[in-house]
Amino acid sequence: MPKATAQLRSPARLDVRQHAKYERLIDAAKTNAPLTTAVAHPCDESSLSGAIEAYEAGLIVPTLVGPASKLHSIAAKLNLDISALEIVDAPHSQGSAERAVALVREGRAELLMKGSLHSDEILGEVTKREGLRTGRRVSHVFIMDVPTHPQTLFITDAAVNIAPDLVAKRDIVQNAIDLFVGLGLGTPKVAILSAVETVTVAIPSTIEAAALCKMADRGQITGGELDGPLAFDNAISEEAARIKGIKSSVAGKAQILVVPDLEAGNMLAKNLSFLSNADAAGIVLGARVPVILTSRADNLRTRLASCAVASLFAYSQRSGGKVQS
Repeated sequence: MPKATAQLRSPARLDVRQHAKYERLIDAAKTNAPLTTAVAHPCDESSLSGAIEAYEAGLIVPTLVGPASKLHSIAAKLNLDISALEIVDAPHSQGSAERAVALVREGRAELLMKGSLHSDEILGEVTKREGLRTGRRVSHVFIMDVPTHPQTLFITDAAVNIAPDLVAKRDIVQNAIDLFVGLGLGTPKVAILSAVETVTVAIPSTIEAAALCKMADRGQITGGELDGPLAFDNAISEEAARIKGIKSSVAGKAQILVVPDLEAGNMLAKNLSFLSNADAAGIVLGARVPVILTSRADNLRTRLASCAVASLFAYSQRSGGKVQS
């Protein structure tokens, strides 16, 4: 009995497993000088402490944008020293979003970070004509560190585009590929997910998946290997792909998972977080600078990983696609 008991894997042991994939990203980001980051309305405990933790880790230099008196009050309550940081006074959350975006436009910040305001407020300012728009659709990528899976998984889009059409999905895919390449991870294997791995008119996402793959063949999407439609199992499990007879360089080895819509992506990311002990760092791409989106539920490792990813990607953009280290 003692020997058999010793071989059991308890949930408690899973909880303390190292998230080495995040640690590598954080360590890589620390080799670069921290970038000035406009933090919009960090007016609660988690958002202000998260910005300070990233600052103390050497990942960012925050410029705090919000009601100055409130920021000082929260800092005093949490015993946080913000005396060395620039504070840009703004009357409310909307004003904070406007001013934070303006700091980026003025060249006074290279990253943008969401504080305790709603995502729609900051993204609304980013996507205004006079904001930080580019020719690319803005989209979100979760960078998932799943302890039970050997590779970092990129899931997109699970936070911004609710029901993207084919044109939007092209940009969503390209944004994720550019991030993967920009982080120095090589050429990604991109799975366009659906419920099944065969094209059928009854499931429109399978038709769009096939179209995206053909767009990649014709150079409309570049930098990655695409395949789809693929179901989730045969996208990440080589055994599942083998059993179903799928012959593909992507099936079973996918690193980027492109979901059909926001609902599917949100459920997938949260399933991995709550059932597989995964952490989910996240940034928004397609704007002039990366936008760091953190949640009040994020732990310290996830907050730091989000900042690290944004910093590494910003440096890669500086160097024409190669991460400096």
